[in-house]
Amino acid sequence: MKKSFNGTVLIVLAAIAWGISGVSGQFLMKQGISVHLLTSLRLLISGLLLVGAVAWKQPQQIKAVLKDKKVLAGIFGFSICGLLLNQFSYLQAIHYTNAGTATVLQYMSPVLVLTVICIKNRSLPTIGEVISILFAILGTFIIATHGQLGNLALSPVGLFWGLFSAVTYTLYMLLPIKLIHKWGSLLVIGLGMVMGGMVFGLVSRSWQYNPYFQAENLLAYFGLIIVGSVFAYTAFLKGVSLIGAVKGSLLAAIEPIAAVFFSVTIMKDIFYPIDFLGILLIILAVLIISIKDLLAVNKEKI
Repeated sequence: MKKSFNGTVLIVLAAIAWGISGVSGQFLMKQGISVHLLTSLRLLISGLLLVGAVAWKQPQQIKAVLKDKKVLAGIFGFSICGLLLNQFSYLQAIHYTNAGTATVLQYMSPVLVLTVICIKNRSLPTIGEVISILFAILGTFIIATHGQLGNLALSPVGLFWGLFSAVTYTLYMLLPIKLIHKWGSLLVIGLGMVMGGMVFGLVSRSWQYNPYFQAENLLAYFGLIIVGSVFAYTAFLKGVSLIGAVKGSLLAAIEPIAAVFFSVTIMKDIFYPIDFLGILLIILAVLIISIKDLLAVNKEKI
């Protein structure tokens, strides 16, 4: 009982921390800090801290990975196509919309994962899965238009980056599965972050941008990098180890709710009543998929 409670608390805290990270990024961009610099700093600092944690506990594991060129190539591919593109597109979506809207749109990703799996297995979705897909599409339509045909409430570029972040988040979840099973999440994600941060820093020349390290911005940097990346990810992993991945993904659906809450209360963003219907539909779509998986797991146990 205590194990289940602790795992639940950790995952809820991780989801809230992810919500905080989005609002922190939005605040920093409002101060004129470049999305290129934020992407590089978040990836590099978070990656170095995660790799450092693995080096402290399992130094031999890092040595083994660094000697295996095939594994490094796999991590690099995941780093660019999953981590880097997702971090950049998510922050871009926040820049052109807000943290709440960007996070909700990114949560289309479980539906995309479901679609990929159905295509890969050449199988038709179940009735529940079809309903979840329809809910996700309808929810996105409502958020993008406020429920009015011919009226685009979001800018086209904001909608693009929001949906693109969902696509890249799907790659983020699917690409490293085999690597994580063999080498562990912290090491794969940490090295991927370091690689992505270095590559993006060189390509975008992010060092040219002013980080504006004023006192008022330091808390937001802490929220974006330490709370929203390092703490959130390690807390989520620990929670999943205690209660399982399916229950963990179910509880993680709190993230878009947290992001919208912080957007409204901290950044004073405006959401219309119809927008909350769209948010609810997307969250329901995620919950339907997660509950189906949870029932399948429980059935196997019986």
